[in-house]
Amino acid sequence: MSRKTKNVIELTLMYLIIGIMFVIIFYPLVWAFGMSLNPSSNLYGASIIPENWSFVHYEWLFTNPRSNYLLWYRNTLTVAISVSIIGTLLTSFTAYAFSRYRFKGRTHGLYAFLLLQMFPVLMAMVALYILLNTIGLLDSLLGLVIIYIGGNIPMNAFLVKGYFDTLPKELDESAKMDGAGHFRIFFQILLPLAKPILAVVALFNFMNPFMDFILPRIVLRSPEKYTLALGLFNFVNDQFANNFTRFAAGAILIAVPIATVYLFLQKYLISGLASGATKG
Repeated sequence: MSRKTKNVIELTLMYLIIGIMFVIIFYPLVWAFGMSLNPSSNLYGASIIPENWSFVHYEWLFTNPRSNYLLWYRNTLTVAISVSIIGTLLTSFTAYAFSRYRFKGRTHGLYAFLLLQMFPVLMAMVALYILLNTIGLLDSLLGLVIIYIGGNIPMNAFLVKGYFDTLPKELDESAKMDGAGHFRIFFQILLPLAKPILAVVALFNFMNPFMDFILPRIVLRSPEKYTLALGLFNFVNDQFANNFTRFAAGAILIAVPIATVYLFLQKYLISGLASGATKG
C-alpha cells in the first residue's frame, strides 16, 4: 500500500470518527430543541421537526404564574457567578502559595490534592449534609456555594499551580527589587500572565451549578431555592407526560449564559486548556 493511499485512509477514518461524534453530541440537542417547539405537551406525539412549531412553551416558562422558572434561573446564576468569581480567586491564591513558597507540609498538601481527586464527591454527601445541618446552612444557597467552592479547589489549584510553575521566578525577583510586595506581584504580574488557565477554571466553575443535580437535591428543600437542574427535574417528575416539552424548552435556555461566558472568554480558553494539559 502506497503512502498516499495510507494517508487517504487515515484521513477518511478521522473524518468518519469526527462525524460520528458530531451526531452523538448534536442529535440529542436537536431533539430537545425540536420538542420545545412542539405546541402539544405530549412526549410521545412530539417530533424532531414539528409541522406547526410554536414558542408557546417558552412563553409559558416566563409568563405563567405557576412557573418558577425565572426564580430558578436567578438562583442558579447567583450560585454560578459566586462560585466562578470567589472560587477562581481562592484557587489562584492557593496555587500561588504552592507554586512560589516553600513551607512545612507543602509536599503533603500537594499529595492531598491528588488524593482528593481520586474520590467522587458522592462519598462526602452524608458528611456534607450533617455539616450544613449543624451550622444552619442546610436549604441555603450560601451552603451550596461553599460546597462548590471547596470541592473545586483541589483539582483547580493543582491545575493552576502547574501553570504558575512555568512562569519565570525572575519576574518575582525583579519586582521585589523594585519594592513590590507579595500582593502586588500576585495581582499585577502573575495574574495577567495566568489569564488563559484562570479563564478555564472560571468557565468550569460557572458551568458546574447549571449541570449538577445531585448536590442541590441533597442540600436544598424549599422550591423557591431550587437551581435549574433540580427545579426542572421536579417540574418534570410531577407530571411527566404533560410537562416534558416545557422541560425541553427550559433545558435549551440553560445554554444561553454558558455560551455567553464561553464567547467572552474564548480568546483565553484554547491556550488555557492546552497549557493546563501540558504544563502541569
